[in-house]
Amino acid sequence: MAPAIAVAQDNDADLAAQAANPIANLISLPLQFNWDCCFGPKDGDRFYLNVQPVVPITLNDDWNLIVRTILPLQSLQSPMAGVPTMSGLGDTTQSFFFSPKATGGFTWGVGPVFLWPTGSNGWSSRQWGAGPTGVALYQSHGWTVGVLANHVWGYAGANGVPEVNATYLQPFVGYTFPDSTGIFLNTETTYDWTNETWNVPINLMVSHIYTVFHQKVQFQVGARYWAETPTGDPDWGGRFSMTFLFPK
Repeated sequence: MAPAIAVAQDNDADLAAQAANPIANLISLPLQFNWDCCFGPKDGDRFYLNVQPVVPITLNDDWNLIVRTILPLQSLQSPMAGVPTMSGLGDTTQSFFFSPKATGGFTWGVGPVFLWPTGSNGWSSRQWGAGPTGVALYQSHGWTVGVLANHVWGYAGANGVPEVNATYLQPFVGYTFPDSTGIFLNTETTYDWTNETWNVPINLMVSHIYTVFHQKVQFQVGARYWAETPTGDPDWGGRFSMTFLFPK
């Protein structure tokens, strides 16, 4: 029995290392639940669920195409008098990374990112967007260190809406233990060039892989501190995610 347990732990540790790589050759479906507090004079709460499927496509013997999609479902309690509670679907962000097949600890990928105006009233930028994206990371002896970035310019927007012109930076560092438990620190920083504002959330998370009815699922929980936001935006928050993993 002991050898079988050891093999299972080794497999889960390898799977956890792949899950820590944004452009791994691994199909996954993260469901990321977020909560932030506190907005405006009434200290309103924001809840949002990011549905983030990742689908790798083999192009040839040397290259993969990794398609990463983020579809947000959001709800914001009334932040001030006269402003109602809002909920709805946000705009979709979809990235395409062309990545050479891994030959060592260093991995990279580049490609385009697109903004699709799928959001409902109050949650959409009401315009299309596109720009470049890239990711680079190094993995060794349980450590993962890297950065993901993109920039989106809006176009073909509705009359009178502010133009999307935003830079996104996500440096990250984490360590995965042999039992698949991981500790990760990142920031998901956005700079809005149109309004000249920063959003700088810092996330500290712990994760572990479990087998649920023969399905590998990585559970993750963590806390968030907003180091920089526009006036009236949140100070802190939390995250819980379930990532369904489909190893090849």
